[in-house]
Amino acid sequence: MTMEAFILGTGGMMPLPGRNLTSVLLRREGELLLFDCGEGTQVSIRRLNLRWKKISVIFVSHTHADHVTGIPGILMLSSQVERDDPLYIIGPPKIKEYVEENCKILEMYINYKIVIHEIREPGIVYEGDGFKVRAFWLSHSRPCMGYTVEEDTRPGVFFPEKALEIPVPRGPLWSRLQNGHNVTLEDGKIVTPDQVMGPQRKGRKFGFITDTVFKPGLSANVKNADLLICEGMFARDMEDNALEKKHLTSIQSALIAKEAQVKKLGLIHYSPRYSYKELKKLLSEAKTVFTDTFLTKDCQTIPIPYEEDDDALH
Repeated sequence: MTMEAFILGTGGMMPLPGRNLTSVLLRREGELLLFDCGEGTQVSIRRLNLRWKKISVIFVSHTHADHVTGIPGILMLSSQVERDDPLYIIGPPKIKEYVEENCKILEMYINYKIVIHEIREPGIVYEGDGFKVRAFWLSHSRPCMGYTVEEDTRPGVFFPEKALEIPVPRGPLWSRLQNGHNVTLEDGKIVTPDQVMGPQRKGRKFGFITDTVFKPGLSANVKNADLLICEGMFARDMEDNALEKKHLTSIQSALIAKEAQVKKLGLIHYSPRYSYKELKKLLSEAKTVFTDTFLTKDCQTIPIPYEEDDDALH
């Protein structure tokens, strides 16, 4: 089952040529989950040839303009086709008012159901087929959420040779064992899944953090993530400015990644003060703390393999 992240926008505060405002799309098989929706989101979706009709949920970190100005366009775009499933929008307080007022003022034609859920407490905010999305509080100038997507644990590897040794005949009984059920053989013997399968395998985990000050305990929310997309808005020499505006430096993002023992850290939400060449400074500073750091780029695709597949590649 494929999982991949698409970087739709990397900018903070204002868009620049080639740098849309912050937005990340996570695709897990056919389901698309959108995290923030800054200005220019539609452009990147088109460039990446993504099936935007499959977007099932928009998760909003907070209601500052550079994270939500793309939502009205997505809502109107979704009305250009027949849509049977509702579109969920999940975020902190004020997101419901923002969406409803935009629909009203712009007199949008909406031919599908929009379900808006405002988060009051951290925890599981959405459950899909085989995964859960958790929200946790960040510390910004207004209510702000971070998110993780965590897949359920998967069954272990099935060993046909062990089944044949017992012996469990080929056929439906093998399928039942692989699905976690005990089976009874003709002689009355009961066979359990652990007799023919390896240990359960962990699912994948994706983390999204943007617009927050560095605070103790933040890393616990993204512990062992396979991919963490985290703002690295400023360089070290702007740490006082970052604290005043309640943002992270790239080094602080790297500290979160290191403490959380994530596999990879992608920096995002860059200050417009940095040109493309100057972003290398953010990267080099972060790498002094966490080696597996990279700069995200608009229209970048990042595969998120299973742990055993990733290990096999190395």
